[in-house]
Amino acid sequence: MPYWRLSSVYFFYFAVVGALSPYWGLYLQHLNFEPHEIGAFIAVPMVTKLLVPNIWSWLSDRIGKRMLVVRLGSLGACVAFCGIFYWNDYASLMFYIVLYSIFWNAVLPQFETITLSYLGDEAYRYSKVRLWGSVGFICTVVTLGLLLEVLSIDWLPVFILAFLSGIFIFACTLPPLSVVEHANGPGNFIGSLLRNRSYLFFIILFFLQFSHGVYYSFYSIYLEEHGYPKWMIGVLWALGVVSEIVVFIYIPRLFKRFSVFHLFSVSLFATAIRWLVIGTFPSNLVVITLAQGLHALSFGVAHAVAIQFIKSTFSESEQGQAQAFYAASSFGGGAALGAYFSGWVWSMSPVLCFYISALSALLAWLLSLTFLRRKI
Repeated sequence: MPYWRLSSVYFFYFAVVGALSPYWGLYLQHLNFEPHEIGAFIAVPMVTKLLVPNIWSWLSDRIGKRMLVVRLGSLGACVAFCGIFYWNDYASLMFYIVLYSIFWNAVLPQFETITLSYLGDEAYRYSKVRLWGSVGFICTVVTLGLLLEVLSIDWLPVFILAFLSGIFIFACTLPPLSVVEHANGPGNFIGSLLRNRSYLFFIILFFLQFSHGVYYSFYSIYLEEHGYPKWMIGVLWALGVVSEIVVFIYIPRLFKRFSVFHLFSVSLFATAIRWLVIGTFPSNLVVITLAQGLHALSFGVAHAVAIQFIKSTFSESEQGQAQAFYAASSFGGGAALGAYFSGWVWSMSPVLCFYISALSALLAWLLSLTFLRRKI
């Protein structure tokens, strides 16, 4: 298994996320866009996840070359992102973000499937590869937090383009993996989704990711408005991902000790608590720090559970479709709607945004108790 080459793709992929998640909203604010416009910009990559990953997944299944799709996606994202350097009015920036997002959303679902294919019967080692994505995120948020205290935030797109280039370069170093063609691949996936009532799990993930919408869009702006400098904002983001790394290291032991259902339900409830305390105590550094530690549960455990669920529920021929549907229903539909909704509510009350997020996570928890107790 090409461990370091797989890990490097994750490293640079999440370095891009580490540049966008904490600082993209601040960059857009620097360009004098309104909150609802910022919410719309941030929602675009998530909205495109509703459909685009499934199209790329269909294409990769059709041609039998997932790695080629990953390379095309990463190269296209680089080229499309270059437009941001030249045009930053609302319409032009929206066009290039949409174009970038179409290619960007080709990468991760297919690469997750590629990684699991390389791992074969050692799927439990997935977390040790994926944790390098978390390392990339941490290195980026901390380093950029320090650099942007000295440099203008106008430099942010330069760093993002460099990280995008890293994804393409390391994807090109990996040998291709062939996909076994299945004439009824999409039909098998839909059949499994309905037959096993697996859609209930994805509905719950939708509400979980809806609750993250305000976090992805306005958390950095929220902290800056309460007096936190950029370097500290970066450290807080990094702290959340450090806790995520710990989860990825120990999740195989947790799966052996606890049921998937119990891990998932704890993750959902902890997420509700996280948004509640962030909304209530934004100026209390101790509370905010502890809340960031809950990222281990609200994202780390939830994502590990989702990957495990997909691996155990769907056949190998359905893995690409299942990964794409996971991206579409949660990080796409849920997070996009949460981000867009937050953009409109933010002007009225930032605190209300976090309280609504807490209610969404609580709803997900209640749904899990009702429908998933005997299913996962």
